[in-house]
Amino acid sequence: MTSAEAQQRIAQLRAQVGRHDDLYYRQAKPEIADFDYDRLKRELADLEAQFPESMEADSPTTRVGDDRLEGFVTFRHRQPMQSLDNTYSEAELRAFHQRLVKLFGREDLAYVVEPKIDGIAVSLTYEKGRFVRAVTRGSGIEGDDITANAQTIYALPRELKGASSRAAKGVPVPGSVEIRGEIFMTLAEFERINREREEAGEVLFANPRNLAAGTIKQLDAREVARRKLEVVLYGLGFCEPTPEQSARDGADLLGTQSGLHGLLKAWGLPTVERFWTARGIDETWRVVQELDQLRHSFAYATDGAVIKLDSFAQQREAGSTAKAPRWAIAYKFTAERAETRLKAITVQVGRTGVLTPVAELEPVQLAGTTVSRATLHNRDEIGRKDIRVGDFVQVEKAGEVIPAVVGVNLARRLPDCVAYVFPSQCPVCGTRVVQYDGEVAVRCPNVGCPAQVRRRVLHFASKAGVDIEGLGEAMVGTLVEKGWVKGIADIYRLRRDDLLTLGKSVEKSTDNLLAAVEASKRAELWRVVNGLGITHVGAAAAKELAARFGSLEALAEAPRDDLLSIGGIGDTMADAIIAHFNEPRNRDLVSQLLNLGVAPTTPMRPAAVAAAALAGKTFVLTGTLPSLSRETATAKIEVAGGRVSGSVSRKTSYVLAGEDAGSKLEKARSLGVPVIDETEFRQLLGE
Repeated sequence: MTSAEAQQRIAQLRAQVGRHDDLYYRQAKPEIADFDYDRLKRELADLEAQFPESMEADSPTTRVGDDRLEGFVTFRHRQPMQSLDNTYSEAELRAFHQRLVKLFGREDLAYVVEPKIDGIAVSLTYEKGRFVRAVTRGSGIEGDDITANAQTIYALPRELKGASSRAAKGVPVPGSVEIRGEIFMTLAEFERINREREEAGEVLFANPRNLAAGTIKQLDAREVARRKLEVVLYGLGFCEPTPEQSARDGADLLGTQSGLHGLLKAWGLPTVERFWTARGIDETWRVVQELDQLRHSFAYATDGAVIKLDSFAQQREAGSTAKAPRWAIAYKFTAERAETRLKAITVQVGRTGVLTPVAELEPVQLAGTTVSRATLHNRDEIGRKDIRVGDFVQVEKAGEVIPAVVGVNLARRLPDCVAYVFPSQCPVCGTRVVQYDGEVAVRCPNVGCPAQVRRRVLHFASKAGVDIEGLGEAMVGTLVEKGWVKGIADIYRLRRDDLLTLGKSVEKSTDNLLAAVEASKRAELWRVVNGLGITHVGAAAAKELAARFGSLEALAEAPRDDLLSIGGIGDTMADAIIAHFNEPRNRDLVSQLLNLGVAPTTPMRPAAVAAAALAGKTFVLTGTLPSLSRETATAKIEVAGGRVSGSVSRKTSYVLAGEDAGSKLEKARSLGVPVIDETEFRQLLGE
């Protein structure tokens, strides 16, 4: 390659990497996989090394990806916040070790190996033991102040243990300290949010990291609070006085990274679920492989292992580049991919009219499961990747949760594979589709579209709605097809004589269904509110609205200020609620439901909840209970004043376990969290 050719390629790569940095760090909407991004950046670094005359101070290879956004106040880190060099190669990991061996003159270097959590880097400042500030990594020199949003994280202590009186394990809390870590979202919370979006017919989030990044950068902390973010801490930034200076019994405790983990835990901070110590590169490599096998049982997405010199003295001697420390490296696990043929693209129509394309695949094994369908996200994504029916495509589990098509093997493309044309009309009702300004989604605007009607009725009748047993997907499909149900209110107009025509010997099932419909008229108010499918309003928000307003009529007339007075309701949700009830058809639905005898029961008042049996208790559910569904158990806990979490921690009060309980049960036992069965659970409730 000539110097001129190199300069041209370097310019192209800098533009590409810069664009992908913006998509990843600022917009939380990456278009390519981490592996493909790292490959571009490596090519750029290699060319810059080969042609040093092309080097620029502002090259993406010399700076930290910048996550700063307009709308946030920036704050300067008192100690720069660097990123990590990474590799996918065992050989490069061993080369990292050899560089340190050459520096220190010994092979048996001690390392700490930590799970690399796929989240957003954060620096927390505590002054005299009290939490005062949270700042993103930003440019590495300064980041966005996200203090208000970080304060919504349940596990984040407002005061360090030992700040008021005794020292933590002999090391007093420093007067001022920056503690570094990662904000993330558990897989359970990610799946919960995507289930709500799927029921609403909205585009699904691709992975927990993107969702967590987009959440922590919301301008309204009340919107952040609706999504249960978590934080894990593992490093020190600025510290005055230094922990070594403060230690009464020497620097042994805080002379090492492994000692730091113990100190952070003693201060009451959430730390990594597990870390390993190892000597030499062979033992370290074995530990990395062990972590690769264990990571699938963690409650969060783990995309690699971070290997650090254990000794702080050695870390200081090894030093850093402008971008990353020389004493640490991230070994990234290659996401498991499989290649298979795309047989067809089907387009689903959601409750709000969103058209979602789905890849129909020849079945293939991926991450221990058989995958035959994968998300294609939206129309723009198909066009950008030029995905065609008949192509051989690469499928990957995005965030190890949702199978997604990530690329096309162009070398195997056949001549008869033509570009895919996204439908210009709704595939169900034939209405011309629309795309509103600022939206990626393509929608069917016809609210009477049978697909939308089915999804709205199913959502209303679901377990998260008014819970009408017998009104499942097949029955709803039949009722809509027959024309007996054209909207939610028609559920309460069903006639026994009509239902009896659906087959022979259907008297019992018909009577059961009608009894369930009648019983649903007295469903809890929050279930009715959630069942209405108001944009941005999920089960948690529905409970808050029901507790505040007490009736459908009061909610429909609620002023904006009254909505905003509720802790979990922010500007976006308040506007969505008002817009929903400003729609004549939605106001008419409320009137119809009330006229048809729907009389929701009011929720327990807050004062009663405070005195309830499980007030202040946190439960985690795992496995299958003998007689209670997960939804019913959750409802019982919440009515009794408790809360349900998706992951086990030392703050968990009880793990309620049934048959086929998984990794949550093992974690509870390892942490000493009480594990109870259904009988013991009912005893707690006084049943």
